[in-house]
Amino acid sequence: MSAHVSTDSAAAFSEVRAAEYPDLAPGYLNTAAHAIAPARTVAALRRSLDMWAAGRPDLDGYERAAAEARASFARIVGAPVSQVALAGTVAGSVGLICAALPPGAEVVAFQEDFSALVQPFAGRPDLRLRLVPLQDVAGAVRPGTALVAVSTVQSADGRIADLPAIRAAAAEHGARVLLDATQSVGWLPLDATEYDYVVCHGYKWPVSPHGACFLTVRPGAESTLSGAFTTWYGADDPWASCYGPVADLAPGARRFDARPAYLPYVGAAASLSLIEELGVDAVHAYDVALADRLRAGFAALGYDPVPGRSAIVAIPGVPAAVTDRLTEAGLTFSSRAGNLRFAPHFYNTPADIELALAAAA
Repeated sequence: MSAHVSTDSAAAFSEVRAAEYPDLAPGYLNTAAHAIAPARTVAALRRSLDMWAAGRPDLDGYERAAAEARASFARIVGAPVSQVALAGTVAGSVGLICAALPPGAEVVAFQEDFSALVQPFAGRPDLRLRLVPLQDVAGAVRPGTALVAVSTVQSADGRIADLPAIRAAAAEHGARVLLDATQSVGWLPLDATEYDYVVCHGYKWPVSPHGACFLTVRPGAESTLSGAFTTWYGADDPWASCYGPVADLAPGARRFDARPAYLPYVGAAASLSLIEELGVDAVHAYDVALADRLRAGFAALGYDPVPGRSAIVAIPGVPAAVTDRLTEAGLTFSSRAGNLRFAPHFYNTPADIELALAAAA
């Protein structure tokens, strides 16, 4: 695809913006930091808050929302719902995996990956943590490697990991693969069943509230997660298992459920329904076209954007005077690892991109 958004695509997503984001000001290009909630999500949260404030907390509705969010996430990543656990944070989910590794186990990871993915392993000095450049992750897997841990898309610069190569290397040497898909689920198609574990916090590209997090666990990999983190909510019948040791854990990944923070999952159920309606393939094409235009525009201004077909656009070496002009023009963006970082999503328009390029010129 060229650095151009088709007229039909722009019109379709313009309708979504009008319906779901009527109050969104121009220039928000920061989804890689935090997404903007659609109107349906705001409405669902307001209903829940109003009922709570009136002394009628909808506990059954909370549970339904958590179940709906789990099922929706499962469909988005192509996994059976039985393989999806409710989580609280990325680091907490990684800790489930890390805690169960035997002493001396070798973990291969990208040396500059997001800390929530890497730190749990670094926090266990009895593990052999090998940190390598992103392009070398697949080649670093060797006999005796227990686990490969990598983000699907890098937060700092938008680079996409070579997942087929990593998957093939892990299969060749009998290693398991853990993906942090927080910077990709919602815009980059992913088949979670091809990996042992996939964790995703929903407050970025799935446009969900902070606190709605998901962990997929491949069948057969349940035994590799630490049982020390299971709770009553991971019981086959949680509400009959509130006291004492849990007699019967749920089958599949659900045994690793964290007790869900209800309101974030109320929001996630609504937000993920929108992602499903739009379709990840369509969002991918639209987001990447916007990002391509940004990269081409900054290249024309003499900069050297990080290459790739990513929805995250990273531009190193941008002077402070330019970032000041972008801010004054009403643009919202991030600075990460020496890069100016933009992250357009389906609620953005080509006009947002042109606003950024005009301010940077």
